Amino acid sequence: MANTWRLHDYKDYPVNIEIKKTKKGIMTKTIVTGAAGFIGSHLVETLLKQGKEVIGIDEFNDYYDPILKRKNVSSFENHPGFQLIEGDIQVLDWQNLLKNVDIIYHQAAQAGVRASWGKGFRSYTERNINATQIMLEAAKDAPNLQRLVFASTSSIYGDAEIMPTHEGICPAPVSPYGITKLAAERLCGLYQKNFGVPFVALRYFTVYGPRQRPDMAFHKFFKAVLEDEAIPVYGDGQQTRDFTFVSDAVAANLAAGSAAGAVGEIFNIGGGSRVVLAEVLDTMEEIVGQPIKRKHIEKAMGDARHTGADISKAQRILGWKPQVSLRDGLTQEWNWVKSLYPVMSVV
Repeated sequence: MANTWRLHDYKDYPVNIEIKKTKKGIMTKTIVTGAAGFIGSHLVETLLKQGKEVIGIDEFNDYYDPILKRKNVSSFENHPGFQLIEGDIQVLDWQNLLKNVDIIYHQAAQAGVRASWGKGFRSYTERNINATQIMLEAAKDAPNLQRLVFASTSSIYGDAEIMPTHEGICPAPVSPYGITKLAAERLCGLYQKNFGVPFVALRYFTVYGPRQRPDMAFHKFFKAVLEDEAIPVYGDGQQTRDFTFVSDAVAANLAAGSAAGAVGEIFNIGGGSRVVLAEVLDTMEEIVGQPIKRKHIEKAMGDARHTGADISKAQRILGWKPQVSLRDGLTQEWNWVKSLYPVMSVV
């Protein structure tokens, strides 16, 4: 991997990198943290197609199989406009990294509601709060930084009493994960108010699509179909979610990175409609062409009963709205899951 620097040789990174110039001066770059992750890898691909110079940062930790993350970057890791840094955000030389960077898309996080309880909580505070604070400290002194887009989450709302939920509702997380993401989001606000860090926060509502993490529902459900196993349904299946296709999440990031009135604002990013999980499973059965076995299990601690996004603010300020229907998005994810597990695929 010619365009990859690992943590142990990161000290050489600033001098090994090719400094490109235009008639207006040194070409600025874009940073994507979590570049090998679900949303991050899609975002990198899109930026490269737009002709951007991208620095991707990813720790490749073992929260889920790093081989899947390698697959995520395989299509662009040797792209001439891309450089990959493998390392922990907390120990990188951010001062040098940000010299010629104009936008940071901060997608990296310790994800997962259910794993955030108990002994695993420390990884959430380290990767969601501490890592973000270190980046913000460097961002306040970055000479060319125009925007820092922070990937937040609908989990900060908890069991919101108003549906659809708007950004002005007081956050009330019901999981340790949600607590850490809210803390990081608030840190961004403090650095914007006190130091002028040009942050924008995007509160994602249940993003799905190709490359979705294996611990997320649709990935697990489609894999279970291939294995002819019952899918685990938490509770009674009547919980509702606002599902957002990954390309719509990417489009929201790009809009947040450029919209004039976005700095200092927080935006809900959702699919535009709230759907009952049981109805989603019916749609999945139509897509896969067979009945789906279901196994109801106890409701998980930390899961909100209902989520639904009021996206009017994003529509008004970002000029953004979701484009992909749930059926079309699920079909794309089903085709991807079949390609990921070809041995299991039904004939």
